[in-house]
Amino acid sequence: MIDYSTYCQIHDMKNHKKLSVRQIAKELKLCEITVSRWLKEDSFTKRRSEGRTSVLDPYKDTILRMLRNYDYSATQIKQRICEVGYEGGYTTVKEFVRQIRPPKHKAYLALSFDPGDCAQVDWGYAGMINVGSTRRRLSFFVMVLCHSRMLYVEFTLSETQEQFLACHEHAFEYFGRCPKRVMIDNLKSAVLSHPIGHQAVYHPRYIDFAGHYGFEICACNVRAPNEKGRVENGVKYVKSSFLRGLDIDQFSSINPAIKIWLDTVANVRQHSVTRQRPVDMFKEELPILLPLTATPYDVGISRPITANSQFRITFETNHYSVPSEYASRRLIMRVYPEKILIYHENKLIAEHRRSYDRHQDYLIVDHQRELLQQRRKAREQQRLMHLLRLSQNGEEYYKQLEKCRLNPAVHIRKIIALCEIYGNDAVGRAIDDALEYHAFSSEYIANILEQRARRLPEPGALHLTRREDLLDIELPEPDLSIYEA
Repeated sequence: MIDYSTYCQIHDMKNHKKLSVRQIAKELKLCEITVSRWLKEDSFTKRRSEGRTSVLDPYKDTILRMLRNYDYSATQIKQRICEVGYEGGYTTVKEFVRQIRPPKHKAYLALSFDPGDCAQVDWGYAGMINVGSTRRRLSFFVMVLCHSRMLYVEFTLSETQEQFLACHEHAFEYFGRCPKRVMIDNLKSAVLSHPIGHQAVYHPRYIDFAGHYGFEICACNVRAPNEKGRVENGVKYVKSSFLRGLDIDQFSSINPAIKIWLDTVANVRQHSVTRQRPVDMFKEELPILLPLTATPYDVGISRPITANSQFRITFETNHYSVPSEYASRRLIMRVYPEKILIYHENKLIAEHRRSYDRHQDYLIVDHQRELLQQRRKAREQQRLMHLLRLSQNGEEYYKQLEKCRLNPAVHIRKIIALCEIYGNDAVGRAIDDALEYHAFSSEYIANILEQRARRLPEPGALHLTRREDLLDIELPEPDLSIYEA
C-alpha cells in the first residue's frame, strides 16, 4: 500500500518527466506491478485493512518468541517459518519484523580536544572541471584544528600522495605551526592496512613526513566516521557554503578564491557549537602548536622510468622530453604537484611543468638540438660527397672554396641544388671551367650554367623594302688569281 504523496509522484513522473514504468519503479523502489496498477487509477483511494488476513498471521506468535530469545534477521526468520509451512514472501516477513523491532540508531559520545592537540584531515569531492582538452576530477583537501575549528581548504586535480603531503605543508604554513597529532581516515596515501581490532600499518613516506614535522599519526577505526566528525562537518560546510551555486570556469582561479573565503567567511564566522569565532579561539591555540622546521619537506615521489626511442617519458598519458642522448635509457622521475624532475645517475637532466591535461606532448627545444646538429652534419657530409663525385676536380674546387668563402656549406648546398635543374654532367663541366677561371662561388657556377643553356636567336633573311635599292648595290670584281695559285 502506498500513500498519497507516492501516488502523486508516480503520476508526475509519468505525465511530466515521461518516465517508463520500469524507471518509475526503480526511482521510487516499488514493484512494477504496483506502479502499473496505480497509473490506471484516476484518483487515490486508501485501502481499508480491517478484516484482512495475512498469510503470516499463523506464524506471528512464533516470530515474536524467536525475537525475544535472539536477535534474528528477517532472512533467518523466513527460513525457520518456511520449515513449518510458511509459503509467503520475504517482504511480508521483513515488514512485520520492522514493525515489532524498529531500527536501532547508534549514539555517540561528544569528543573534546585540548588546544593544539589534534587536527583532522580528509578529502572532499567537488565534481568535474575542464582542464585543457579533457575533464578531471576536482577534489579539495580539508584540515580542521579540532579545538578552535580553524579551517584550511585547498583544491587539487588528484588525490595522490605528493598532493596529500603538499597540502599538509600548505596547511601548516597557513596556520604558522603544526598540531601534535593529525587524525586521518584510512586512505591509501597514509595507511597501508588497518585490520579491525589491530593497529594500523602506515605508509613509510607518511611516517617520514610526520617525523620531519614532529606530529603523531592517528588513524580512525574502520567504519567509524564519528571519530573525525569535525573534518566531516568541514567538508559539508565547504560544499554548502562555498561550492553551492559556484560556477567554476578554470582551475587556476579557485584556490585564490577559497583563500579569500577562508579569511573573510569561514574562519571569522560564529561557530554553531563553540559559539565563538575560530580565528579568536585560534589565538589561544597558536602558542601551544608545534613550531615548523627550518627546511620544508621534499614531497616529491620518485619512480623509475624508461625513455623511448623518441627521447620521451610517459606520465599520466602525457609525453615529456629528455635530452636526445638519453633516449631508450633507464631514468628516475620525481613527481611533484606542480612539476616533474627527471634524473640520470643523480644528475638532473630535465624539468617540466606538470600538466593535468591528457595525451599532450611537451618538448624542450634544447633537448633535440644535439640530434638536429648530428642530422645537419650528416646532410652536409652527403652534399660534400655528391660534390666530389660531380668532377675529377671536385676535391680541388672544394679546397679553394673553403679558402675563399666563409660559408662553404651554403655554396655546396646551392651547387647541389643546381644539379636538379641542369643535371650532374652540366654542373661537373661548370666546376671544371670555374676552377680554370678561379671562380669559387655557387653564383659563378650558376652563371656558367645559365650562359651555356642560353640559346641565341638564329639570324633571319634580309628583306629589302624598295626594289630600287637593288640598283644601288655595287659588288667588287672577284679576284681569280687565287685559283691560279
